[in-house]
Amino acid sequence: MTSVPVAPVRVLLADDEAMIRAGVRAILATDPGIEVVAEAGDGRTAVELVRAHRPRLALLDIRMPKLDGLAAAAEIRRSVPQTATIMLTTFGEDDHVARALGHGASGFLLKSGDPRELIAGVHAVAGGGAYLSPTVARRVIELGGDRVARRPLARDRLAGLTTREREVLALVGAGLSNAEIASRLYLVEGTVKTYLTSIFTRLEVRNRVQAAILAYEAGLVESVE
Repeated sequence: MTSVPVAPVRVLLADDEAMIRAGVRAILATDPGIEVVAEAGDGRTAVELVRAHRPRLALLDIRMPKLDGLAAAAEIRRSVPQTATIMLTTFGEDDHVARALGHGASGFLLKSGDPRELIAGVHAVAGGGAYLSPTVARRVIELGGDRVARRPLARDRLAGLTTREREVLALVGAGLSNAEIASRLYLVEGTVKTYLTSIFTRLEVRNRVQAAILAYEAGLVESVE
């Protein structure tokens, strides 16, 4: 039986520094399952190119001229909701990361991080999951205060979840897509979506990244350490 080839993940890359774009593009080029279809040096151009090319996801620098990455991500989600967004961050941008959490970004990656995280993040988000660079995850958690002090509070919020919902949440925190969670837990994908709807409602979170942060805080995803 002949296997059907899987189309590569189509990505838009936006950063105002040409050398950064070249480096990220070179890393992505090492994976035949990823294709950079367009590049932009500012947020406004990024939005226009997303509308033109309809990529699966957009990698957006937070600091860009004309339109910053957060505003660009918001506009992309409004006008091209099928395109997910991953924010590229650097140390010292904690305030921007905190804002981005409320804007529904699907991933956060550190520019100076391990290149393997970039590849993993693209595939995780393209598959419908969320991805947090472990370093970024720690910083985001630290924004809310001492993690040791916050862990009991996070666990209290999770107390109302069923055992299965906690299992699903842990896998969301690990960056797995709905299909991967379904495979891991021997469920159908539709059931995973139902669990996620319940989890988001019970935890009062807006998206997978916020749920993943809570999973980290509660200690469900110890691999972040």
